[in-house]
Amino acid sequence: MALVPVAEALERLLDGAAPTGSESVALIDAAGRVLAEPVVALRTQPPFNASAMDGYAVRAADIASVPAQLSVIGMAPAGRGFGGAVHNGQAVRIFTGAPLPEGADTIVIQENVRDIGGGAIEVTEPTAEGRNIRRLGLDFTRGDVLLEKGRLLDPAALSLAASANHPEVTVVKRPLVAIIATGDELLPPGSALGPDQIISSNAYGVAAAAQSVGARALDLGIAADRKEAIAALVKQAVEQGADVIVTLGGASVGDHDLIHDVLTGEGMTLDFWKIAMRPGKPLMFGRLGEISCIGLPGNPVASLVCSQLFLKPLLARLGGRDFRQDIRAARLGTAMPANDLRQDYVRAVVLEEAGALVATPFGIQDSSMLRMLADANGLIVREPFAPAAAAGAACSVLMLR
Repeated sequence: MALVPVAEALERLLDGAAPTGSESVALIDAAGRVLAEPVVALRTQPPFNASAMDGYAVRAADIASVPAQLSVIGMAPAGRGFGGAVHNGQAVRIFTGAPLPEGADTIVIQENVRDIGGGAIEVTEPTAEGRNIRRLGLDFTRGDVLLEKGRLLDPAALSLAASANHPEVTVVKRPLVAIIATGDELLPPGSALGPDQIISSNAYGVAAAAQSVGARALDLGIAADRKEAIAALVKQAVEQGADVIVTLGGASVGDHDLIHDVLTGEGMTLDFWKIAMRPGKPLMFGRLGEISCIGLPGNPVASLVCSQLFLKPLLARLGGRDFRQDIRAARLGTAMPANDLRQDYVRAVVLEEAGALVATPFGIQDSSMLRMLADANGLIVREPFAPAAAAGAACSVLMLR
């Protein structure tokens, strides 16, 4: 099977991907979720003309010239309005959020009023008619569409939905990605290792990548290099309702690379296998019914780079999110040799110098070296057959942080 270009592989992987359904969740649990339906106001806000300040509700005509003396006839705290009306020469002590009393048309802030005793006040500064009043429906009116379908529910959106009297919202279901590591040599972190064993690390980075775009991650553990062991975990993923199955390792062409055989044996239709990129050439993609299956390379860096390029866009699409890679223009901090037929993603440190981004690649790019990926904040993207480039030459950088 020929190597598939990166752009074509992503297009094929995303083809037909769509949100997996919707569910209603309590507003307190909806942070970071994506709206599956618009939020429509169930009430008008404010529901009445309300005071925007602590002070006194008055008639503007009574304070046309200052100082002006008024009789205080009552009080209007928030949540309990004054039941009467304000007439000539009268005022009502009022607090922020309280309904404007009948007859009043202005709020004088308390700093511009002096208590002269005997239930009277003196207004010392002029206030224009209508000042310091939040009018009925200033924010929104019942029936207004406040939040559109597809909106990510951030703090402001959640507060708005609450103020519109919604105790819950309808959101896109979070896609479930089942993660299966494979390899007789792998043990989980904290294990006592034998002389030929290593720690299984990829699942944690892949799960974090999934969660960063709102997906749920289900770690099914490590399958031994036996078809029946891998098949058992694949069946678990299907039974748990996975939208995506991600396998780690075992997707190459060696004698112990069994993922392809197991998944096709379970009914997967293979779409592509092997991509023209570095790191990450042995990436596999297919569909098992409605489930997307991605076979990530076993090398840790390749696994995480492929997660950034392919898994995150797929999970974002399934979760109703908009996802764009953060690709920026930069210049090279050091010279780079000519590239071959594969698109290269080179770990680099990207810094701002004299108002421009400078990307300096690490000298070693072995796909087993996780520390270098953790230290990198960007990947220099080199097109297939890119010619040698001198230090200072223009380049593109995919920012990781």
